[in-house]
Amino acid sequence: MSTINVWSKVAVAVQTALAAAKTITAITKASPAVASSTAHGFADGDILLIKATGMTEVNHMVVRVDNSVTNAFDLEGVDSTLFGTFVSGTAEKLTFGASASTFTDVNASGGEAKAVDITTIHDDTDREQPGSKTALSYSFGSLWDPADAALVELKKADNVKGERCVALTFASGAKVYFNCYPSASLAPGGSKGEAVTTQVSFKLRGPITAYAS
Repeated sequence: MSTINVWSKVAVAVQTALAAAKTITAITKASPAVASSTAHGFADGDILLIKATGMTEVNHMVVRVDNSVTNAFDLEGVDSTLFGTFVSGTAEKLTFGASASTFTDVNASGGEAKAVDITTIHDDTDREQPGSKTALSYSFGSLWDPADAALVELKKADNVKGERCVALTFASGAKVYFNCYPSASLAPGGSKGEAVTTQVSFKLRGPITAYAS
């Protein structure tokens, strides 16, 4: 039977540091993808932010290191067999140093492929193919606490239209990682007699990476 995850006892962590970028010289088209990087210094289990040209599918992907050796490492769980051809890139080790304790609900939207009309004058039935996908975003309801470490970090990014990586860890041990543009004004809202709340949203910069444990 499949594991059923529940929005309860979910840990949310926000990036607080990004180490110096290490140059990636190649990423294979394989499962898993293998990145070449001279004396990278990464260890199995490290979480990296990948930036790449050519192989755009891994651009701004947050991924876990596996099978690390001196000059190479696996992008754990990433099947790059059908991806574009890598040209250049970097890897930056992430530190998730701020834990959220205020989020109350979550909604995801976007990620659907736009329909591209490819009907010709020779057809008698409209034809479509998938085009670019709509932007994927998350919105979180949150209790208003200007001292919450995660909200403070997200507000820093919001102030400069910057990026932050976010990690979700479910009670089952499943994990989700993504890089995003946070919006967190810390403006208080709500209704009379109710808890003061604030809205937080994330516009994803790259793909979601999920791990079962």
